Amino acid sequence: MDGLLVDTEPLWFEAESAVMARLGGRWGEADQQALVGGSLQRTVDYLVARAVRPASAAEVAAWLVSGMRELVAARDVPMLPGAGELLAEVTLAGIPHALVTSSEREIMDAVIARIGVSFRVTVCADDVLRAKPDPEPYLLAAARLGADPARCVALEDSPNGVAAAEAAGCRLIAVPSLAPVAAQAGRPVVSSLGQVDLARLRAAVAAG
Repeated sequence: MDGLLVDTEPLWFEAESAVMARLGGRWGEADQQALVGGSLQRTVDYLVARAVRPASAAEVAAWLVSGMRELVAARDVPMLPGAGELLAEVTLAGIPHALVTSSEREIMDAVIARIGVSFRVTVCADDVLRAKPDPEPYLLAAARLGADPARCVALEDSPNGVAAAEAAGCRLIAVPSLAPVAAQAGRPVVSSLGQVDLARLRAAVAAG
């Protein structure tokens, strides 16, 4: 979701910076990049470890989630190039598809409502015990779709997401955002979802 479907990374940076300010520290681009595609718990642990003022992990998590929810409600949340068109094409073709995100349900629901799209299946941080880069989120999404992971194509922007999808056995097309993802055999890398259409998705499955 974040960094692939919608451009929420600036909102995350703002929310994380605000929380770190409450903790008496500073937040920079390198800090945000280190956490791209990770779980809320990982971000909370990272913030707490760098805190100057004491705060519990539960407090930090609550500040992050409420901050993001308020920012999503108040700001524009633009869909990234090609995302709307690809969703429309896949939906029209009747192909089952899922949203697999490391965000909490509260944030995921706020983003989906803001951009006015829907998914037959969603998997978020609240649904799994082990977040990306563990394969559990993608395995759960495939199971909820009634699909063989090897017949699924994952679209991912982060190294954590790429690792999760590949470990689950999915075909993969990488669309890097903040963190680089290296192209490999069976792992094409494109600059935006504008370069991905139904034909390319089918070709990825056939190649696998």
